[in-house]
Parts: sequence; structure tokens; C-alpha cells
Amino acid sequence: MSGSQKHTITFIALGLLLLFLLLLNISFGQIAIPIKEVFKSLTGNTASKESWEYIIFNYRLPKAITAILVGFGLSISGLLMQTLFRNPLAGPYVLGLSSGSSLGVAFVIMGASFLPVYLAEIFLSPYGIIFASCLGSLVVLIAVLLVSQRIRDTMAILIVGLMFSSFTGAIVSSLTYFSTAEQLQKFTFWSMGNLGNLAWSQISILLIVTIIGLLLSISKIKALDALLLGESYAKSLGINFNRTQIIIILATSLLAGSITAFVGPIAFVGLAVPHLAKLIFQTSKHWILFWGTLFFGAITMLFCDLLSQLAGTVVLPINAITSIIGAPVIIWLLIRKRNYS
Repeated sequence: MSGSQKHTITFIALGLLLLFLLLLNISFGQIAIPIKEVFKSLTGNTASKESWEYIIFNYRLPKAITAILVGFGLSISGLLMQTLFRNPLAGPYVLGLSSGSSLGVAFVIMGASFLPVYLAEIFLSPYGIIFASCLGSLVVLIAVLLVSQRIRDTMAILIVGLMFSSFTGAIVSSLTYFSTAEQLQKFTFWSMGNLGNLAWSQISILLIVTIIGLLLSISKIKALDALLLGESYAKSLGINFNRTQIIIILATSLLAGSITAFVGPIAFVGLAVPHLAKLIFQTSKHWILFWGTLFFGAITMLFCDLLSQLAGTVVLPINAITSIIGAPVIIWLLIRKRNYS
């Protein structure tokens, strides 16, 4: 069997697994809905109970779609960063975007008491927090892009991103010191991540931004293959390295920044999923890795969301589940790679 045939079979299997997890995710919850009824409802027919129909389209389907979009965005962001920096431990938040978002949200939640009442009410609304998160991420993005124009070394940009993270983290820590227990609790809940708080209008915005980020990523597939062999090799093939670097950083920022704004920071997905795709497909071609990473990202998030509901009446934070699963996977991959070497 040729390599292309193996990849085709793998993609078909991943597609079926994704569909099964989507149906299972919608079916599972405090009120169990038979998968048959879920499938009937999603294919245009009416479920046997009106309450099931309401739960599916107002709660569980939006949450499942959000999980898929988060899986898409974070996993592709991780793939882009690992290739650009040629570092297997680079993730979607390596540029400090998550820290910038956290800083924006921290200013709103923990600094709202210093604002006039009418402004505090606006900023503490769901859209106000999303706006603050986007603004914080955007400020860090602009700073990173400005630095990338002055510094041509990708590793230096990586270090600058880490410094931005440390700087914004220090400011957030200072804000928490002067915050009330209620403010700290609200910020902590945001930082744990939540897939189930988005309305259809918010999901539509997230979908549009995710599509733009993915299209920017696809436009640089060939350049990503060349970057695996280094900046000099890419330039020898006629690739405009500086332009490619900016587009990759912009795509990562759109994907990771928007996801953090809408659902909070989600750990380890962008770091672990690209490694799983490389392990399964055994190729360095980014056209295959791109689609494989997309599938694995969506499957991983649906699976983690499913696990978060196994506690019964309490839904565990999605960030805790992704960390519990992601950390051992990364350790195992590093040990396996070292033994292989």
C-alpha cells in the first residue's frame, strides 16, 4: 500500500471518529439524549422530545462547534510556531498572546472598581471582556511585529515573546494583589477556560476569524516545508522570509488570540496535537500535516470536553482536562524521540 493510500485511509478514519465524538458529545450530559435522536435532530428531523431539541440547538451543539473551532485554531497555531522556530516545544502562546489577553481581562475585571459605573458595566459584560482580551492580545501582537521588523533572528523573537509573557504576568500578579475575592474568583474562572458560554452570534465571529487564520496558514504551506531546513534554504528557493514570518505570526495571532478572547486560555492542545499528527502520518509535508493537525485538534477538544463532564453534576474546567492529558503526552513524546534518536 502506497503512502498516499495510507494517508487517505487515516483521514477517513479520523473523519468518522470526529463525527462519532461530535454525536457523543452532544448526546452526553446531565440529561442523556440517545445518539439516534441527536442524529435525527441534526439531519433536519425533529427529535422525539421538544426539550431534547431545545437542549441540542441552544446548549450542546454550540458548545461542540466551539470545541471544534478551538481545536482547529490552537493545533494549527502550534504547528506554525513549531515550524517557524524549529522548536518542538513552541506553542500557540509562545509569542505572549495569551499573556496579553490575560492582562486585558485582568485590567477589566480587577480594575473595574477604578472606572465610572457606566463604563464598568460595559466592560464587565461578556462582549466587554472579549474586547479587552482581544485588545490585550493585539497590543502584544503589534509589539512582536515591530520587534520582528528590527530583529531578523527568529530565536530572538521567541525570547522577546517570552519576555512579554513575563512582563504582562508580573502586571497581572500586581493587580491580583489589590483585588477583592470576588474579582479574583471571576478572573480565575476565565483563566480556566469555558467552551459553553458562547451564543450563536459569538460563534459566528469566532468562525470568521478562524477561517481567515486558516486561509493565511494555507497560503504559506510551501514556505513552511522550506523553513524546516532553515532560513537560508528558504531564501535560496526565492521565499520572502520576512513576509512569510509576518504572515505566520499574524495567522497565529488571529487564531490563538481570538480563541483566548472567547473561551479563555486553553493549555497544551497547540503544543501536543502537532506532534500526534507527525507521529501518525510520519511525514514532514505540511499539506498533509495541516489537515491531519486540524482533525486531531478537533478530536482532542471534543474528547477533552467529553471527559470534563464525566464528574456528573459538576463540569470540570476544560483547561484542567487538556493539561492533565497534554502534559503526559508531551513527556511521552520527548522520551520516545530521545530513545529513537
